[in-house]
Amino acid sequence: MENARSQLEEATVPEDRPPRPPFTPDTARQKVQAAEDAWNTRDPHRVALAYTPDSVWRNRDRFLTGRDEIVAFLTEKWERELDYALRKSLWSFHENRIAVRFQYECHDAAGRWWRSYGNELWEFDEHGLMLRREASINDVPIEETDRRIFGPRPAAEHGTGIPLH
Repeated sequence: MENARSQLEEATVPEDRPPRPPFTPDTARQKVQAAEDAWNTRDPHRVALAYTPDSVWRNRDRFLTGRDEIVAFLTEKWERELDYALRKSLWSFHENRIAVRFQYECHDAAGRWWRSYGNELWEFDEHGLMLRREASINDVPIEETDRRIFGPRPAAEHGTGIPLH
């Protein structure tokens, strides 16, 4: 009964994810930092709530539609990419679109460390939910001693740039 009530309450609550477009320099940076913070939780259900129920994604060579596919994808990703830690940086924005560059580090089950570099293009609806996400990503093997991303970014470092390599 409790679960059915929670689902009904969720269904009647309008979805809103401020800041909403059109973006300003400040609100675009807030949106990017909020995405970084959410992804660093490695909670697929929490992350998926930032996307429209019918959001479409291209992630590398994978194409996804909807929150259920996003949750499944992220669950699989974080089972494979261990100790995942991410940094995102605002590249550009216009009206309801944001371009982001990012880097993350993780290791696989064999203990090999990777740094992944990428760019994302985001498109939002009027409620601030992401309608579309396109990600291009390259992976580079690194030594554990070369790591530079350790967990979520401290608040004092919000808005700082990401080194190129």
